[in-house]
Amino acid sequence: MNAQQIAAAAALAITASTSAIAAPVVYRHVTIDGVNIAYREAGSPDKPTLLLLHGVPSSSRMYDGLMRKLGDRYHLIAPDYPGFGNSDAPSPAEFVYTFEHLSEVMHKFTDAVGVRRYVLFMQDYGAPVGMRMAVRRPDAIQGTIFQNGNVYEEGLGALWAARKPFWSDRAAHEEKVRAAHLSLAVTKNRHLGSDPDVEAYDPDLWMDEYAYLNRPGQAAIQSELIYDYRHNLAAYPQWQQWLAAHQLPTLVVWGRHDLAFTVAGAQAFKRDVPQARIAILDAGHFAMDTRLDEVATLTDQYMRAFKR
Repeated sequence: MNAQQIAAAAALAITASTSAIAAPVVYRHVTIDGVNIAYREAGSPDKPTLLLLHGVPSSSRMYDGLMRKLGDRYHLIAPDYPGFGNSDAPSPAEFVYTFEHLSEVMHKFTDAVGVRRYVLFMQDYGAPVGMRMAVRRPDAIQGTIFQNGNVYEEGLGALWAARKPFWSDRAAHEEKVRAAHLSLAVTKNRHLGSDPDVEAYDPDLWMDEYAYLNRPGQAAIQSELIYDYRHNLAAYPQWQQWLAAHQLPTLVVWGRHDLAFTVAGAQAFKRDVPQARIAILDAGHFAMDTRLDEVATLTDQYMRAFKR
């Protein structure tokens, strides 16, 4: 057997080992500043920890399959942000919905559950939340995994052009932006993107999110965060500098069919972290929708360095 065949066999073995249901997931909650934060957890805390930060309009549920596959060898913990999933959703009059505030709550969450050192796994909204955490407390971060979690201007898809007028004149554009964000069509398309293999997607993925998005009070919460997103773009240079300065082990997993964050955003990481591993998958914005085994394999390969 030559070297190429050995490598292929090893990759197949890893995929097989992560394709079975490996570990139970438990569902817990903790109160942070009076807000009930729901979270799910798998694996023993004495193993290397992955802090899994979800996107929009998702929740920790998006990580459930990954946690079951890897929970026998790592500690995985995934919270729902305030306003998302099964966490409390106080109104914007009671809770300031900014990415800065969400990152502060997530810091307090890690303190409350006793997680001191961890790898950040960030998808979509998880990137601006997680990078703020990294800047504030760099000693806690062992490494970074970005799954269509954008921190580069190059990665911004065409849809962001529609957001910029909203950021410039909120009153004139809020109704249109809000209606689109809460619609079934946009929620569905966020998953499918440009993927031609639409039959590979479970419709429950977007139907459940659509139901969550249209709960009472969600329109106002989501509008606050979309409006605040302009501050994330302004922070991109700071986050890029942080990545370049720390040179932590970095894995970038990107679904090529994402219409929000393009492949150029994945490739841009090489500019600041030359040793980063870039994996472009035949998947959409939520790569685990259809490529869970591949994401699990890549994550397992990456995390092995922390088991030594």
